[in-house]
Amino acid sequence: MSAVAPAAEKERAVLAAFERGRVVPVVSIDDAAVVGDLCAALLAGGVSCIEITFRTGAAAEALARAAGVEGMLVGAGTVLAAEQAHAAVEAGAAFAVAPGTDDGIVAVCGELGLPFFPGIATPSELGHAVGLGRTTVKVFPAATLGGPAFLRAVSATFPQVRFIPTGGIDGDSLASYLAVPAVVACGGSWICESTLIRERRFDEIARRARAAAETAR
Repeated sequence: MSAVAPAAEKERAVLAAFERGRVVPVVSIDDAAVVGDLCAALLAGGVSCIEITFRTGAAAEALARAAGVEGMLVGAGTVLAAEQAHAAVEAGAAFAVAPGTDDGIVAVCGELGLPFFPGIATPSELGHAVGLGRTTVKVFPAATLGGPAFLRAVSATFPQVRFIPTGGIDGDSLASYLAVPAVVACGGSWICESTLIRERRFDEIARRARAAAETAR
């Protein structure tokens, strides 16, 4: 019981942060040295959450650097292996996300006390995730699946589930996703596009973050 309660409390805290900010920038980092400036730009724009994906060799170091930034909620994305879940915890990640639902990863994250939001793309996958005890899931790729209309349809039959749609969302479509009652937050790469990070255009990242934060209010 003592192991379950803290894990549940951690997940509630992460979801509360999602509810406040409602935007989760998704980034792939090639050079961990940019993390400080990147997080500063997001915070300046009013966004206090970031998901750093395990798509590059710099991910673990980038996670650790971001976790050291005061006021930033840091999550690990594209967690596809148990080793990545362990690395996320060691780096100080507050949560983990994956594009699909893997029973083994759900179990490992549960053992680690790491809040984990697996991905779904069909009602069957959603039902499977719910069967594993997951009540908040990533929906990927959201735009390809039908966008807000798809979310409204599945939420009607799974009213207990909350969604983090990701994939194909941008500044123009953000409001339509956030208008769906079951959506707790939206993930997306448009705020911190890889080109902007490589070119160190942190002023533009701050501008996009500010626009997203205003839309999310």
